[in-house]
Amino acid sequence: MIHIRLATESDQLYVMEIYNEAVRNTTATFDTVERVLDEQLAWFRKHKKNHPIFVAEEKGVVIGWASLSAWSDRCAYDGTVEVSVYIHNEHRGKGVGKKLLEMITLEGKNVNNHSVISRITADNEISIHLHEVVGYRHIGVMKEVGFKFGKYIDVCMMQYMY
Repeated sequence: MIHIRLATESDQLYVMEIYNEAVRNTTATFDTVERVLDEQLAWFRKHKKNHPIFVAEEKGVVIGWASLSAWSDRCAYDGTVEVSVYIHNEHRGKGVGKKLLEMITLEGKNVNNHSVISRITADNEISIHLHEVVGYRHIGVMKEVGFKFGKYIDVCMMQYMY
């Protein structure tokens, strides 16, 4: 059974390992260098009240995570956040991502956000569909804004409004 809860500092090694696998093997992130634990802890500590982080556990092991992060450091954007969802590669396609995306999106309203932005590589049809199911709407495509694995990549922009 999957249990979803707020992340703690002690979860960050698992969160980092899941993220680093995505850095190495996917275009879900445009990072090309893996994080080290000090960077991961700094990322965790800078999340404010309206920027929660959830983890999904199965049998006491973190198998995925979702976060809301600042969209911009400019004050007028304080109510706009960016969503991230990452699932351990052995647990993808089992509904964990949908549960995390639903929970983090609902929590965004509870902590007084107004708008959630998601950037998804245009070829990630599964993630795009998942966001549509949860209620995100397409707001545009940024053409060839990322370069990873030897190719330029388009990014779909999706938004959820409260």
